[in-house]
Amino acid sequence: MERLLKLKQLLKIERDEDYEQYKAHFMRNNINYRKQNGVTWFPIVVTNTEIGLGEYISIDIERTTNHNEPHQFSGGKIAALFSNTHLDATPINGTIKVINPNKLRLTLAIDELPDWCDDGKLGINLLFDENSYKEMNIALDKVINAKGNRLATLRDVLYKNIAPSFDHKIHEISIPSLNDSQNEAVNKILQAQDVAIIHGPPGTGKTTTIVQAIAQVLKTEKQVLVCSSSNTAVDILTEKLHRAKINVLRLGNPARISDEVLMNTLDAKVAAHQSYKELKAYRKTAEEYFRMAGKYKRTFGKSDREQRQLLYQEARKILNEARVLEDYITYEQFDKAQVICCTPVVSANRMMRDKQFTTVFIDEAAQALEPMCWIPISRSNRVIFAGDHFQLPPTVKSKKAEAEGLKETLFEQAMQIESISVMLNTQYRMHEHIMNFSNHQFYGGNLQADDSVKSTILSKQADDFYLNKALSYIDTAGCGFNEITNPESLSIANPEEAVLLLKHLRLLLNQYREKIKATKDITVGIISPYKEQVQYLTQLIAADEELQLLPAKIVVKTVDGFQGQERDIVYISLVRSNDNKEIGFLNDIRRINVALTRARERLVVIGDSATLANHSFYKSFIEYAESIDAYQSAWEFAE
Repeated sequence: MERLLKLKQLLKIERDEDYEQYKAHFMRNNINYRKQNGVTWFPIVVTNTEIGLGEYISIDIERTTNHNEPHQFSGGKIAALFSNTHLDATPINGTIKVINPNKLRLTLAIDELPDWCDDGKLGINLLFDENSYKEMNIALDKVINAKGNRLATLRDVLYKNIAPSFDHKIHEISIPSLNDSQNEAVNKILQAQDVAIIHGPPGTGKTTTIVQAIAQVLKTEKQVLVCSSSNTAVDILTEKLHRAKINVLRLGNPARISDEVLMNTLDAKVAAHQSYKELKAYRKTAEEYFRMAGKYKRTFGKSDREQRQLLYQEARKILNEARVLEDYITYEQFDKAQVICCTPVVSANRMMRDKQFTTVFIDEAAQALEPMCWIPISRSNRVIFAGDHFQLPPTVKSKKAEAEGLKETLFEQAMQIESISVMLNTQYRMHEHIMNFSNHQFYGGNLQADDSVKSTILSKQADDFYLNKALSYIDTAGCGFNEITNPESLSIANPEEAVLLLKHLRLLLNQYREKIKATKDITVGIISPYKEQVQYLTQLIAADEELQLLPAKIVVKTVDGFQGQERDIVYISLVRSNDNKEIGFLNDIRRINVALTRARERLVVIGDSATLANHSFYKSFIEYAESIDAYQSAWEFAE
């Protein structure tokens, strides 16, 4: 109980710090600065308006300048429509429903747009997300006050006050498509009465195992709740469950716009219902009445006012009939769904309030704050965690909250409970030379590379210098490639290291084109822990005409952007190079573990050993590279 009370304090500290950072963007900076930081679109144009689910207005918005520039808008976030002409007009808050690089759909809790929307010079601001903190606090209060019920038992099990129970009478099964450790994990889940864990290191088939486990659980349970704090992870599970012929309902806002995800959203399922035409007709009629009422905005004589009132009454009457029909269609979707997939916060929304599940699966649980996990757990009789506590940790903005324990996850605590976790031990992604460093640093040497990948490289020819190794470490020590700090963002870049990386990539891709003569583009991921370096590399690539002609699909992102992804070739730019031997958040070796385990056939890491090797982790990595003849000096690539 002491831990839970402490969590409430830490959550308040985190919320306050989050809000201060929000204010730093919005209250202290002008509109151009906010645009550059991707938290404001201006100017924008409203291209479409219609009545959507819940009789709320949905508007389609398109930005008219700054096309394709990075931004922080994403599905599910709250944004405000504002006017830069009517500065006294109150902005209208809404929820982002669909997001594209330059377009989005915003759902507004109003039945008509105000007059100032007709005068142009509109924009949208990303707003502070208060709702997630509210829901986490509600969940913590539930757990603290739980007594003599299922939630109290789960709390006591997860806090190691009582031992978890398993039904060993349940007959063990063997699924032919799974390996031994994956089958062991499925059986652990089927027997668990309180909690079980799938510990899934990179490339070990964690998602495949989860889907198979869910399919088995659905043989005895009507409906299962599946959550992840990452929208992308929710989407991946939605796709794979759909392909496994499981009826899945995706709540919230998809991050990946794929057919499998979209057809499983509530909006799409409602639109596919046989009564949807009738619902649409109601809405169209209501919209017409609203439009007719709008004609009386400007005149406002007594008779005009009365006529407008009558039209609004009729519109609302029709919308009420529409809402009754919509509620029926929506209830049917929830009732039919075998799996409901969403983020933890969405699991607490209006449509889920009265639902209680037998089982909740929480994927990427090692990335989720403990209070976030309690939201879906409080709606379930047992919990299955899946994740890897040696990959990305949760994001905590407050240094104080982080230092005092907010970063400690429920997944990590549960991993200390005996006999509830199974580690998947066969990886199907990468060459064993790419795997082995992380294997020994994090996984006790217990991982094995499957025969299908363990020795796969781009070329086995001795003269294919850039293709015939799985791993290279290129050391920039002594080259004078010094890091630089952006005074505004305080992020760090290393321009000369970026230039070297692209030079190596061009040489590799040219050799690949000449020797392999592949018919399709190879996939390349370029990763840096620093946003400033990512932006610099992105600009260099965009201006590099030779690279555009080479056979590769190149993506540049931070480590977080590559979580759960893989590429044929991966380059990592570690950036840090300074006289003080400072490495900043390269100290977070879990984050670097993610970067080191994204490549299938070729991994190239570039960094300054004079700075990095003062940390034991990077010293060990450099020694590992030397031991497998993967060490090179940047001087080898000098002009």
